[in-house]
This record gives sequence, C-alpha cells and structure tokens, in this order.
Amino acid sequence: MPGWLGRLGAGLTEMSERLDERRAEAEKEHAAADVPVEAAAVPAPRPAPPTPRPDPAHAVPWGVRVAAEAGWRLLVLAGTVWVLMRVISAVQLVVFAFVVALLVTALLQPTVARLMRYGMPRGPSTALTAISGFLVIGLLGWFVTWQVMENIDTLSSQLQNGIDDLRNWLLKSPFHVTDKQINQIAKNLREAVGANTDQITSVGLEGVQVVVEALTGILLVFFSTLFLLYDGRRIWEWFLKLVPAAARPGVAGAGPRAWATLTAYVRGTVLVALIDAIFIGLGIYFLDVPMAVPLAVFIFLFSFIPLVGAVASGALAVVVALVTQGVFTALMTLVVVLAVQQIEGHVLQPFILGRAVRVHPLAVVLTVAAGGMVAGIGGAVVAVPLVAVTNTVVGYLRQYSQQVHDVQEPGRPDAAGTPEPSEDAPENTEGLAHQE
Repeated sequence: MPGWLGRLGAGLTEMSERLDERRAEAEKEHAAADVPVEAAAVPAPRPAPPTPRPDPAHAVPWGVRVAAEAGWRLLVLAGTVWVLMRVISAVQLVVFAFVVALLVTALLQPTVARLMRYGMPRGPSTALTAISGFLVIGLLGWFVTWQVMENIDTLSSQLQNGIDDLRNWLLKSPFHVTDKQINQIAKNLREAVGANTDQITSVGLEGVQVVVEALTGILLVFFSTLFLLYDGRRIWEWFLKLVPAAARPGVAGAGPRAWATLTAYVRGTVLVALIDAIFIGLGIYFLDVPMAVPLAVFIFLFSFIPLVGAVASGALAVVVALVTQGVFTALMTLVVVLAVQQIEGHVLQPFILGRAVRVHPLAVVLTVAAGGMVAGIGGAVVAVPLVAVTNTVVGYLRQYSQQVHDVQEPGRPDAAGTPEPSEDAPENTEGLAHQE
C-alpha cells in the first residue's frame, strides 16, 4: 500500500508539471498574437487559392439540358418537314398523281397477276388491265354526267316546286315565319350573289386552268400506273439502292408489308363503297327520289373520303329527296343512309379491312382534317392509307430493330436473325416488290 500511494503521488506530480508547461506555451502564443504585423519577423500567410468554377454545361440542371437537346432536334425536324412540304406543294400535281397511281396499281395488280397465271405475257396483261380499269372509270364519269344532263330540266322544275312547298310549309309552321321574312331572305341571297359576281366570274375563268391540270393529272396517273404494273419490281429494287446499306434489310422487309397493307385498304374500301352505293341507291330508288343512279355513283366516289365523304354524300341524297319529294321522303332517305352507314362502320369495315389497316378513329379524323387542309379533297383521300402504311412500316421496323438487337446480345441462342411478321402485319407480302 505505501508503495502504491507513492507511485500515485509521483504520477500526479508529473501530470501537474506537464499542465504547467502547456499553460506557459499557450501564454507565449497568445502574447505573440498581440504583437503588430510590422513588429513581427514572421511573414504574412499566403491567401488560399480561389476555388475553380464548374463547367457551365454541368451547372445547368439535368432536366433543362434534356429539354434543350430535345428542343433543337425538334426544331431541325420541323424545319426539314417544312422544307419537304414546300417542295411537295411546288410539285403537288405530280406527287398527287403518283400517289393516286399507287392506289390504282394496288387495285389492279391482282388482275395482272391472275392474267399472267393464265399464260398471258406481262406486257399484254398490263396493258389490258390498265386500259380496262381507266375505261371503267371514264364510263362512270360519263354516265353520271349524262344522267345529270338528261334530268336537269325535270330536277329544276321539281326543285322549284320543292322550294314553293317549303315556303308554304314555313308559312303554316309553328315557327311564325311571315311572307315578309321569306322575301327578305331571298333578297339577301340575291344581293350576296350580285356582290360576288366578280369572284364568281374569276372562278369561271379559272375553270380552263383547272381542266388543263385535271387532264395533265389523269395522263400522269395513267402512265405511272402502267409502268408500276409492268416494272414495279425493278422500280422497288432501284429505290432500295438509294437506302443506306445499314438500313437496307429493314426497309426491304418493310416494303412488301406496306404494299400488302395498301392493297388490303384499297380493295376493302372499294368493296365497302360499292356496298354502300348499291344499298343506298336501291333505297332512294324505291323512294322515287330522282337521279337515284347518279346519286349512287356519287355515294360510291365520296366513300373514298373517310367519315367526311359518307356524311356529304348522304346529305346530298337527303337534300335532293327534300326538295323533290317532300319532308317524309327526306326523313325516310335519312333513315336509309344512317342504317347503311351504321352497318358499314360496325360490320363491313372491321370484317373486310380486318386488322391489317386498323387505325384509331381519332387518328382518322385528325388525318383527314390535316390532309384536307394541306391538299384539299385529294389530301383527304390519300391521308388515311398513308397513315395505315406508316403504321405498318413503323411497327415492322421496331420489331426488326428489337430482334437484331437480340441477335447481337451474347447468350441468346434462341433469337432469330430475321424478324417474323408482327401480329398486326398482313401475311400476304406479294405486291409491288414481288411482281414476277
């Protein structure tokens, strides 16, 4: 015990001495800090180097950088589309004639293939099919014009009687329309026509130019159809040479599927339009509506314009029935038109067109509106098949890219090198690229 207490006392003494030494050193440092700079022999400390500024690209938030990258690419794409539209508008007649020739070729090509299977050479079968097709189209136009000219006098008298009946009905109707109000409406119409005489005359003078352009377009369509039917395969092979080599296999596979989609659309549309024209024509014929056959032909032609054409042709038939046969016949005509169009929209189109050209109704409405704004009636006609073909091509290229990516990945022995047709792609790939 005495030894342990002695060692404890020695340790405490040593600790006290160390504390005194540290206290003395701290007092010396405090005293040195109070000395002025001039009196100190120690040089002043160097300032800390400035912190380097970050790269401006890294200072921008990630979301803003992504939005900017996407924005300038969208601007480049919009500029490209604008230039392309300007070029197309400059040669609108040529572009529209070629697109119509593609549609006509899609309709007539199976006939050429059938004649060739029967042993007829390609040249005569192509010429016979093209001439017969355009002859049928010309006969339809001549028949409509002949029927209108034959019945124009009768229709005018019936139109005048219908207007008189409509006026009498308005006078006796519960709408309290007076004879003075009807005369005022007629006066306003005459004044509107008189005020726009110059515009009407200018339109009539421009009719010669329209006729010349129409004849030019018809000739372009005829010759383009003839060459597409006869030499379609070599035209497609020449087009493939313009595609970059890396993208050529995908485009080569997408072409036949796009052609099959276009062929299915044209055939289905012609069949649906023919059924519409037959049944609506029979309905208005049994209702004693004048010019039932020309109206049926108009219904057939207008059916190629999705949505808008059916409404316009049906409204024309109802108006003719109203002014010639009265309100009851007009209502019955409206019932016939609506019934046939409902059967067409819910039964015929899904059954005939199938999934090959399925396009959402909203896409159809927007496409028809955009096509009509850009190129008028012709744009509205070709807009929907263009969207259907684009949908098929994009779907195939997406699947092709995915399967090529699967082939390039290691450890995927089950991946195929050539993509199979998608579920929405048509199985029939014969067409413009596979004409023999």
